[in-house]
Amino acid sequence: MQSALEIAVDISHAAGDVTLDYWRRSDLIVEGKHDGSEVTAADRGAEAVARQMISERFPNDAVLGEEHGFQPGSSDRKWFIDPIDGTFGFVRGVPLYATLLAMVDAEGPAVGVIHLPALNRTVFAARGLGCFDNETRARVNSVDTLTGALVCASDWNAASSDQLLAVHGTGARMRTWGDAYGYAMVAAGEAEAMIDPICSAWDLAPMPVILSEAGGSFTDLEAKPAYDSGNGVASNGRIHAELLLVLNSGAGE
Repeated sequence: MQSALEIAVDISHAAGDVTLDYWRRSDLIVEGKHDGSEVTAADRGAEAVARQMISERFPNDAVLGEEHGFQPGSSDRKWFIDPIDGTFGFVRGVPLYATLLAMVDAEGPAVGVIHLPALNRTVFAARGLGCFDNETRARVNSVDTLTGALVCASDWNAASSDQLLAVHGTGARMRTWGDAYGYAMVAAGEAEAMIDPICSAWDLAPMPVILSEAGGSFTDLEAKPAYDSGNGVASNGRIHAELLLVLNSGAGE
């Protein structure tokens, strides 16, 4: 597991270096995908590098990436790649985008990496080995109430109006320091919670092991420890049940 984690961090850094070659370039071409999201040569190039490095080191493992789809494998391990989590911000010069990498085995998420290339920051973890923020051990904070808690989201527009008002009504401080950066903040004790009402498996696969090893919690909106439900909630653990209750009470169901 230690070796897999070290290799995963190396892969995320190599893919992240590709994104930096394109970041804030005036000639960057932005295309639209069928789901309305944006994609660039940086997304595709970074994923290609990550896939190549995974295939060289783990040739029997399956790979699923946002831009290049699924490649089957013969082992019980599967890698998830999001080459640029936060392309919307990336193309606008925001430095909070991330390169995400995760390895899932028969027991679930085993390795997770959030690499923030423009910030030269990497939050990473492996099952049983702890969570780290660059060279420092990462731990969630001890805030135990939503009142005054910092609750981040990738896009509050993805939440229903009822959910938005419900969270606001708790007295939480609501910010859109979102995408993977929000999860990194929670793991490092800089924020109390992160909410993704709509997202994909490659956005969330690194988060269960990162939050668990940092002492926090990660579930979907139904409190299931799943990264592939289409939504995700991370917290320091102490406010998790309260936050889920508030979100679901405001889900308009």
